[in-house]
Amino acid sequence: MRVVIPEFMDEAAVDALRRRFEVVFDASLVERRHELLRDVGGAHGLIVRNRTRVDKELLEAAPRLTVVGRLGVGLDNIDLIACEARRIEVIPARGANALAVAEYVIAVSLILLRGAFVATDAVAAGSWPREALSGGREVAGKTLGIVGFGSIGQLTARLARGLGMEVIAFDAEIDSTAPLWIEQRVTPRGLDDLLREADVVSLHVPLTPQTRRLFDAGRLALMKPGAVLVNTARGGIVEEAALASMLRAGRLAGAALDVFETEPLQAASPLAGCPNLLLTPHIAGVTRESNLRVSTLIADRVAAALEARGKA
Repeated sequence: MRVVIPEFMDEAAVDALRRRFEVVFDASLVERRHELLRDVGGAHGLIVRNRTRVDKELLEAAPRLTVVGRLGVGLDNIDLIACEARRIEVIPARGANALAVAEYVIAVSLILLRGAFVATDAVAAGSWPREALSGGREVAGKTLGIVGFGSIGQLTARLARGLGMEVIAFDAEIDSTAPLWIEQRVTPRGLDDLLREADVVSLHVPLTPQTRRLFDAGRLALMKPGAVLVNTARGGIVEEAALASMLRAGRLAGAALDVFETEPLQAASPLAGCPNLLLTPHIAGVTRESNLRVSTLIADRVAAALEARGKA
């Protein structure tokens, strides 16, 4: 059986697959679509991250495909309906990168609330902006608002509580009377109420027709003055031009974006040059440790699924 891996994966996990299958592994293959379509022609398994479009074109080029492993949790780059119609099993790495994302959220929240970590160049050049940077805020006693209370949101809440933050959350799929809220020591809120109360708003929802542009100009305007926004979910959830306007006007104290409506982010983006904005290239869930966990999990589960299909 053949497995194609067109994006980066932990080498030890790839080697484990090589011991059981024929493996085509090229972390840059995702950038050469025509070669990828050729290579999946004989593939029984495919392992991707978020950049590979597992769409109708690719599926038609892969008539033997039975399993798609996703090195992450978001599935918006995979045509799930088409996969289901072909009885192709889709396996996400649920939970394996949750800690990496949660730590990212906490780290950028600390940076944005403190507001002092952009002074390196000035201090190195001999400036001493001590007074200007003395108005930073501590996270203890602040309110974290989590939008989407799945496994990553819950872990983020636990880390935040450890720093003395109050945590409120909104999840359209979880009833406000569910025992989960008491177990997690988190207070449920309606989305608009959450935005009015939270000092930090962190997004953890999938990109769906219901969540696309969920944070448009109107909803961003509901956020507490001086609050910060963190998006590690999907770029299409936040209207980037509206966020840029809020940052330039000083209405929000800052934002951290790891995901964008178009990736890579275009040079002409309205976000370019915005103050108090941290941008990273879709790596919140990617650390040395999480890559090992995610890669090992998907390698094991894809192998098991292929071998089960082979015996059927």
